[in-house]
Amino acid sequence: MNEPRLVNLKNEDTTAILFGAQDKHLALLEDSMEVVINSRGSHIEIVGTEENTAMVEEILNQLQELIKRSIIIGSSDVITAIKMAKNNTLHFFISMYEDEIGKDHAGKPIRAKTFGQREYIQSIKKNDITFGIGPAGTGKTYLAVVMAVAAMKKGEVKKIILTRPAVEAGENLGFLPGDLKEKVDPYLRPIYDALYNVFGVEHTTRLMDRNVIEIAPLAYMRGRTLEDAFVILDEAQNTTKAQMKMFLTRLGFGSKMIVNGDVTQIDLPRGAMSGLVHAEKVLQQIKRVNFVQFDSNDVVRHPVVASIIDAYSNEKNLNEVKKNDAEKSSAEKTTRK
Repeated sequence: MNEPRLVNLKNEDTTAILFGAQDKHLALLEDSMEVVINSRGSHIEIVGTEENTAMVEEILNQLQELIKRSIIIGSSDVITAIKMAKNNTLHFFISMYEDEIGKDHAGKPIRAKTFGQREYIQSIKKNDITFGIGPAGTGKTYLAVVMAVAAMKKGEVKKIILTRPAVEAGENLGFLPGDLKEKVDPYLRPIYDALYNVFGVEHTTRLMDRNVIEIAPLAYMRGRTLEDAFVILDEAQNTTKAQMKMFLTRLGFGSKMIVNGDVTQIDLPRGAMSGLVHAEKVLQQIKRVNFVQFDSNDVVRHPVVASIIDAYSNEKNLNEVKKNDAEKSSAEKTTRK
């Protein structure tokens, strides 16, 4: 058994924030890092392997630095620190909080919450077209909207255009009541939610009435040139190759494009190739076009969500291995004949 690691608390007055309500932050560290943490007045004792206790000590030091800077930490911050420690990127943790990209409707600062989000934000700043590829819950849509709002407030663009393909996820648009807008609006709900969080409902509605913010199905983009605009394509995995080409070639002067999608959630008819998958293959070498990959480490929802994503991904990989082995075995039998 390794000797317990003792960590001195930098400010005893902030231990309640550091530990969390009913010590929930310490519980997260214990469960995730396989250690036992005991409070000992002005210091805490960490019991576990040397590697894990060292990581927990560094995580606690990083969290204390945030608190020192008057940043209120929550469970999501602790989870992010744990993930970054395991991925050897914890040295970027504090810098994520130094870059405030905007404020929500209540005035709360909006910052990157994971290393993947940090890379995504930097890519949007540097490139004309950024592809964000990864599972749901990684903040792709929300951050894209925040960056669009920030660009408009700085006068870098004159309008925000948000779109997504109206592809049914196992349902049929034709059976939904109402006109086209009413049929499509449920598919655009995540975009509305992000705008309401940043602008508020009333201000968002006013901007939409003035056509400063435009939300429309992808089909409405055909034939247009989008200049001085921040354009976001969501659920891009459900575009066809032709639709993706059509969308990307709408890019005008003074504009930026964000293309988000999850290639594991394709709802296109069987046999149709996803425009997002195709774009990832053919556009890698084009300047000012960048691809940012998100994974389960970037999920900012409940920790169980990341585990669920990993479980499905592992099953898919296992099935692909079995399929390849079966095809290889069949080919070998055919050769022997």
